[in-house]
Amino acid sequence: MSSFLEIISAGKILLADGAMGTELQKRGLPSGACPEEFNLTHPEIVQSIYRDYYNAGSDIVETNTFGANRARLKLHGFEDRVKEFCARGVKLAKEVCPPGKFVAGSIGPTGEMFEPLGSLSTEDAYNFFAEQAEALAESGADILFIETMMAPDEVELAIKASKEKTSLPVSASMTFEKSKTGLKTMWGIDVASAVKILSGAGADVIGSNCGKGLDEMIEIVTEMRKLTDKPIIAQANAGIPEWVHGISVYPETPESIIPKVNALLESGINILGGCCGTAPEHIKKMRELLNRFTAK
Repeated sequence: MSSFLEIISAGKILLADGAMGTELQKRGLPSGACPEEFNLTHPEIVQSIYRDYYNAGSDIVETNTFGANRARLKLHGFEDRVKEFCARGVKLAKEVCPPGKFVAGSIGPTGEMFEPLGSLSTEDAYNFFAEQAEALAESGADILFIETMMAPDEVELAIKASKEKTSLPVSASMTFEKSKTGLKTMWGIDVASAVKILSGAGADVIGSNCGKGLDEMIEIVTEMRKLTDKPIIAQANAGIPEWVHGISVYPETPESIIPKVNALLESGINILGGCCGTAPEHIKKMRELLNRFTAK
């Protein structure tokens, strides 16, 4: 099988999956519960999500390990179970991964503030990311997806730890929102600065995920493509959610995303996918659109 980077370098556009968190909620994850614990307590639910995304046409499916770092797991009293949760998350995905497809180990932020604003030291942050990256790599992940990052120092440490402690390709994406001063992360990082930060830290793939939807994502990746030749990943939310009967409902449907996905493909991305609110049905539509685009 060709490696992930060989396929990307050859110019093929790969399709990632959609949301994990909102799918888990649909399938029984209680509010406030630890999503990563479901890898052990409800493996059939986690694996059903992986399977549904592969069946919908995903080339890459992410593990249910977004918050499986020591800092975030400590909120649930599971800080000593990083390796256990990561290993099971990868195993469940590998069991249903079709030949020629990939499993991406998901790595999210620590959720803590760095010194002196908070209590997190750079050394601890590096060690948290290193522990998670090593666990995902040792369990058989094909690539690491560092995602939903907003602070420059945190994403740099996550990339550094992943590159130094594993031999896997690393994708790193930041989350932007439009304000009066333009598209920036919550820490004030604009798109051009993000390209420099992610590239300079050594990420093999750079891009954006989450945010307010496909319209802003098109703007983000269009600007990124003007600034870099690196592979770009785009995984937008299915619009801005509304709170309905105690759950988040995302407005973008598989049909409404058609023109926006086509615009994303035209922008020069290398990996297409979805984030919060994006379901297997959305990914199935993306597969149809991607197939048509590549057949031109």
